[in-house]
Amino acid sequence: MLNSKIPAGQLDLKWTDYKGHCKLVNPANKRKLEVIIVGTGLAGASAAASLGELGYKVKAFCFQDSPRRAHSIAAQGGINAAKNYQNDGDSVFRLFYDTIKGGDYRAREANVHRLAEVSANIIDQCVAQGVPLAREYGGLLSNRSFGGTQVQRTFYAAGQTGQQLLIGAYQALERQVALGNVTMYTRHEMLDVVLIKDKDKAGNEVGEAKCRGIVVRNLITGELERHFGHAVLLCSGGYGNVFYLSTNAMGSNVTAAWKAHRKGAYFGNPCYTQIHPTCIPVSGDHQSKLTLMSESLRNDGRIWVPKKQGDNRKPNEIPEEERDYYLERRYPAFGNLVPRDVASRAAKERCDAGYGVGSSKQAVYLDYANAIERYGKIECGKLGISNPSAEVIRKHGLDVVKEKYGNLFDMYEKITGENPYEVPMRIYPAVHYTMGGLWVDYELMTTVPGLYALGEANFSDHGANRLGASALMQGLADGYFVIPYTIGNYLADEISTKAISLDHPEFVKTEKDVRDRIEKLMNIKGSQSVESFHKRLGKIMWDKCGMARNEKGLQEAIVEIQQLKKEFWSDVRIPGGISEMNPELDKANRVADFIELGELMCKDALNRKESCGGHFREESQTDEGEAARNDAQFSYVSAWEFKGESDWQLHPEALNFEVAKPTQRSYK
Repeated sequence: MLNSKIPAGQLDLKWTDYKGHCKLVNPANKRKLEVIIVGTGLAGASAAASLGELGYKVKAFCFQDSPRRAHSIAAQGGINAAKNYQNDGDSVFRLFYDTIKGGDYRAREANVHRLAEVSANIIDQCVAQGVPLAREYGGLLSNRSFGGTQVQRTFYAAGQTGQQLLIGAYQALERQVALGNVTMYTRHEMLDVVLIKDKDKAGNEVGEAKCRGIVVRNLITGELERHFGHAVLLCSGGYGNVFYLSTNAMGSNVTAAWKAHRKGAYFGNPCYTQIHPTCIPVSGDHQSKLTLMSESLRNDGRIWVPKKQGDNRKPNEIPEEERDYYLERRYPAFGNLVPRDVASRAAKERCDAGYGVGSSKQAVYLDYANAIERYGKIECGKLGISNPSAEVIRKHGLDVVKEKYGNLFDMYEKITGENPYEVPMRIYPAVHYTMGGLWVDYELMTTVPGLYALGEANFSDHGANRLGASALMQGLADGYFVIPYTIGNYLADEISTKAISLDHPEFVKTEKDVRDRIEKLMNIKGSQSVESFHKRLGKIMWDKCGMARNEKGLQEAIVEIQQLKKEFWSDVRIPGGISEMNPELDKANRVADFIELGELMCKDALNRKESCGGHFREESQTDEGEAARNDAQFSYVSAWEFKGESDWQLHPEALNFEVAKPTQRSYK
């Protein structure tokens, strides 16, 4: 039985009560305890900085050449917090409720409420670090709206919020590196975890095996290294690149989490993937990644398609009365700010029905003409310009839009060659985030004692659909404000555990297993590139486990992925050698794990015979084409245990809702 360790008591007091009763480690003992952190994005960098500040001996690992290369840097739009600076009715409860509802009632109440509680602390922390969050003219912090809410709670730094937040966490991390509390290992990739049982006074092994270290590969020299830790934190991000084309960085992968899964860490809700509605459409077979256009653009932009099927006119030639602002039509209460899963499915439905735009007809328009005019009139009023001409209104409106969204508009123009100030952007949904991840309890510990998962690497806070601007919130909440308390509850019982020798049989065996796998890959000497296998896997996943799924397609996908796996392990070609820098070998390791993950995702999607959030089963929808949940049978977290090749066992964790009672989601 899974034990989620959710504290007893009233929902809004659980976290406070937990902090008041959890075990503590005194400063002298902290200096004896070693903690390994894998990944240095927002969750990893904030955790490493916080634990280093507390006095633990921390080792942090990333496969990039600097923690500043972490994919957290790509986040554009903002970070949520229940500050209610706009006095528009926001509160901790409302952020909690919006997140539960946005996730289609498939997340734990206790975890989500804790996230909402600490959200306000994150903003204070970041301001204290000097993160340049946007401010109003009078100097107060500014907010904007994001999808799935009716309040303005999103703090931002132009269109580069993730970059600024990561620099703040990075500076805190580097301070601890300079003080000697954190040792930083760049260009090192974790390839397995080491599990060791404790011994009693007689030398006999007792209890369950605990995570006591990792084996990593130095990506410059190719050497394998062993590292001991009293606890290991995986902060390695999500697995969206299983689809090949996604908005994730090319290096983003599932390997660290997958190795832990194969060693006993259950994988939670793998089929919950987020398709972001505002991305630059695919332009051809040559592409290896996609580009996100921030959800913040839906604040002022209006999404539409022509009312006539197959309309080939240029957007500026289509009059207002012949445009279908379909989100505003279908969801009048939320309009263009419906949650991501709803907006994505609506765009797909319009395109599938023949109303798509652009050469591929797989796109819809995101139009800023109205916003430019509206802002222009406001500015003219401020400046006392009476009866301004259309040109004057437009000039002032453009200035406002450039200030708010300029870097995003510039990025769009560089990629597409089109000026979004003159013509509407073309957008289409793309894979962006994964709500699934390693199963963790309330303390963020996996099913392996001593092994934790933070940020996007775990499944815990977003249910079946993440609201916009909540990823940065979760990553920093886990690293700055949750793990410093919860890890102490475990490490308080480890103060007498001495550092385990790196020559321990389990370290030796784990390194040998890693080496054998690398040699096996290199010795295949087949005829097909790693990239070709990744691309084929991505097509299977997108076509049959993407925005819409059905039983027949998922069954076919499982067979196709199993066949692809056999072909990969018999015909992949990896140039170069082992004892050198070899990006193709690095990629092969990752793609091999993606193939196995893809099979589990399809099995999870096949098992979940309901639609919820980003998981849309075509057999389970309302008369209006909305997701139809089946709470009677599927109100649980799917936690999968690895039993062997293509063999997993499901351990459902029932979800109990005491405060946010499940209802049919409506944004109308």
